[in-house]
Amino acid sequence: MVNTLLHPGRAQARIEALLARNIPVVEVLVGRSGNDAPPIAPGRRRLVWPGGTEGTLGSPRADHGADEEAHFLLATGQTGPDTAELEGPGGEHLLLQCHRPPPGLLIVGAGHLARPVHELAALLGWRITVADDRPDFAVPEPFPHAHRVARIDFRDPFAGIPPAERTHVLLVTRGHKYDYECLRHLLLEDRAIPPRWIGMIGSRRRVRATFHQLLEEGVARSELLRIHAPVGLDLGAETPEEIAVSIAAQWVLHRRGGSGRPLVDTERIADRFFPEDSGGQGGGPDPDAVPDAGHVPGNGSSPGEASP
Repeated sequence: MVNTLLHPGRAQARIEALLARNIPVVEVLVGRSGNDAPPIAPGRRRLVWPGGTEGTLGSPRADHGADEEAHFLLATGQTGPDTAELEGPGGEHLLLQCHRPPPGLLIVGAGHLARPVHELAALLGWRITVADDRPDFAVPEPFPHAHRVARIDFRDPFAGIPPAERTHVLLVTRGHKYDYECLRHLLLEDRAIPPRWIGMIGSRRRVRATFHQLLEEGVARSELLRIHAPVGLDLGAETPEEIAVSIAAQWVLHRRGGSGRPLVDTERIADRFFPEDSGGQGGGPDPDAVPDAGHVPGNGSSPGEASP
């Protein structure tokens, strides 16, 4: 533990070093002084991560309060909020920013669908690993945003791929038997650190055949319910790019907790603010103050956090 004045450059270097080791960290910044004497100077900062701290806000009481809130942010995981504000024990205004390592996405199968999927995953901030058993496919050129491209053997598909690179696993392999081998390892053999999310592309027949084999191998039905298969939202997608969008949309839905419904249906601006009998003037009571019976506020997928 280091409780000295923490320079911004030193703080940034420490944050980057921790994230490189897959360790989340919360940065606490004094935004406004409080009533303590002497007052805590704005701009002081403190870093808090699992098992360590660095820097001080200038007051043991402020450090303790910030640490408690920081550990709460750290405990919420990837789906938790990224920021928080806190009034310290001396009335100082504290700003907290949680820096999390990018979630690890393993795309198994380097075919035509993997390319647009990896591009969208990069836009969403994933740390991407692409894996395939074919030497002509397991090459980095088609996947410029991937952290790495690995050649695997489906007899032990996750050998050499650490758990941090497969917190989320997407199976877009070329055949049912490869899906089966991956799922068998994930659900029966490599269970020490299970993925937070598993998705699998495939037709109803392909998914059913894979699930049937897994049940015969002893996989519990409750484990099958964890698998998002067929993966993606029902957008009527047909091309690889459209299917990639449907998969990426499901990732956002999983992380943010939206409804997946069109915002025009959840907000219903025309119906709520401009009913037919208003003459187009937008009169009447404010539906936000007195919701109508059919409107359930907060179910849209508008920006914001909701607590794979």
